Amino acid sequence: MQKQTNSYGQLLPDQVDRISSLFDAHLGLLADARELYRERAALERDYATKLKQLAKKASEKKNKNELLLVLGDDKAVYTESVIQQNTLNHAYSEILSSMSSSAQDHINLAEAWSQITESLKAVERRNDDYKKKQMQFFSTILAGRDKIYAERIKSKQKYDADCAEVEIHRQKQSGHDRHAERSARQYDLQRLDMLNSKNIYIISTATANSVKTKFYTEDLPNLEDSFQELQTRLVMDFVGVMREAQNIQLSHQNISKDRLTAVIAALIEVQPDKDQALFAEYNIHPFSLPDDWVFEPCSNHYDTGDICIDSGPKVLLQNKLARSRAKLRELNHVLGKQRTDAEKYHVMLTACATDNTPGDMDDAMNNYLDTAHEVTALSTSACVLNSEINMIAEVLGGDEGGSSPHVFKSSAFSIPTTCGYCKVSIWGLSKQGKTCKSCGLSVHSKCELNVPAECSNVHGNYKASEILQSPSSVVSISESRSSVSTSSRKTPIPSSSVPHNTSLHVEETHRLARAIFDFAASSSFELNVTEGTVVRVVEEDDGSGWVKVADSDGEKGLVPATYLEGAGGWPLEKSEPSQRDSQQASGIYVRALYDYRAQEPGELTINEGDLVELSSGTNGGQNYADGWWEGFSRDGKKGIFPSNYVNLA
Repeated sequence: MQKQTNSYGQLLPDQVDRISSLFDAHLGLLADARELYRERAALERDYATKLKQLAKKASEKKNKNELLLVLGDDKAVYTESVIQQNTLNHAYSEILSSMSSSAQDHINLAEAWSQITESLKAVERRNDDYKKKQMQFFSTILAGRDKIYAERIKSKQKYDADCAEVEIHRQKQSGHDRHAERSARQYDLQRLDMLNSKNIYIISTATANSVKTKFYTEDLPNLEDSFQELQTRLVMDFVGVMREAQNIQLSHQNISKDRLTAVIAALIEVQPDKDQALFAEYNIHPFSLPDDWVFEPCSNHYDTGDICIDSGPKVLLQNKLARSRAKLRELNHVLGKQRTDAEKYHVMLTACATDNTPGDMDDAMNNYLDTAHEVTALSTSACVLNSEINMIAEVLGGDEGGSSPHVFKSSAFSIPTTCGYCKVSIWGLSKQGKTCKSCGLSVHSKCELNVPAECSNVHGNYKASEILQSPSSVVSISESRSSVSTSSRKTPIPSSSVPHNTSLHVEETHRLARAIFDFAASSSFELNVTEGTVVRVVEEDDGSGWVKVADSDGEKGLVPATYLEGAGGWPLEKSEPSQRDSQQASGIYVRALYDYRAQEPGELTINEGDLVELSSGTNGGQNYADGWWEGFSRDGKKGIFPSNYVNLA
């Protein structure tokens, strides 16, 4: 066997057992690789089976729904060539075909892995036999060496025994024995045996040394070198099988690559406009706009389709016209901004599609769709308002009513109160009626638009029918300063019926009143007072027969107006609790999201990005009214503004 440059026999003397362990480790690696590819083949078969089932299921679904995909109707009359014209359907068919073929490829790959497993098993078995033969040979030469070593030891023991006998016979010759001649002869014989044992011992020692030298310089190195050669062949056989496995994998991947290339080519050929044209061609049908609706009179009442402009209905039309115009002004501003945003997002969407950035594309698409939907909703609202305005303005012919509308706020009535318009009682705690903040007129919610826009702005001075005075009870709760709810809109549209505080001065004064009877509160809205107590009047009697007052502890509540009398008409100096509640700044800031122009006195003009500090108190800031907040601009001006035009800073 040819000697290797870095042979184990030269570098690793007397390490056969360690070299054998290394060979075992290599055999173990073959066993591991064989198990790996055996399991890999099982996985490929399982994957191929599931992939084939998946492709079959998807193909069945596609065949069932391809008419809907191509023509939009699963009962359409068609030919196979029409279906094949659809580029998207063709691309998807190519994907399913590639997937089905790939399943068969994986079956073929599993068979190839099985062949690899068998090859590894053959290499492992062959080299295991070589290893056993080498170890048997090692045992043989080791036994031969040990036998010679044992013969040397045995000759040494014989030599030692003969030396002892010689000494015994020598001592026997020292006496004057009559058998001296015989003793001398025995001594000579024994000495001859000892010398022969000595020579044999010396020869066995030389022989053992020669065998030892040959064992360690020839036999063991040759055995170790042969182990090394076997290990080299084992490694190269293993590498050869592994290279074959990688070539099989590479061939499989090349086949998969070719299939994927065909799929990509089909996807590149997808043309949405071509598919859409094919869909349109098979779905063109005659169409005309639905007929307009017309006025349909009742079957039991003769009437015409003309709008009635008698004095009563005209008031409602006038109020509705004013409200619609106010809404439209605010809506047009917001709609313009939303349309600008939609155009901006559309430009961004086009740029993202060019750059092929999926994350940015998703954000741009969501923003564009949301804004486009908002524009559609707002433009529909604008269409409705424009239609109302045009029709009402045409009918009224310039007679648009008074210029001083009432400022109604929602109220809850715990005791029946007469409506100032229809003279029917208002009663209920769930926003059954409204009260004008300026003049105190109370009406049903349904009667609000029937009241002429002729508010006197003087509390108790009504130009509508006079309210029936009775000891009824009304608990005015500032539910909402707006007659148009904005909760259903995403884009803020403030109400046109804005509540105006006619005295938004920095200082307020309240008159004092004295209780002339004891009054025990029967609800959380009322206040306990005793005879002779001086209280501050916070809200005057609005015609309900109740007055809101505050005692010396700052507690507020309702007391019957007939239980109070003026306390000399003394004005209160600055009402500190009230001033703190409604006039002082709170330190809380909001930032304007949109521009808002004050429509009437008491409102605050804000521009997008402005910081506004909210006022404090139970009736200020965010507590002012539903949909309206109160605050101070940077120049110290105080007013109210729509809450959905700002965000907390």
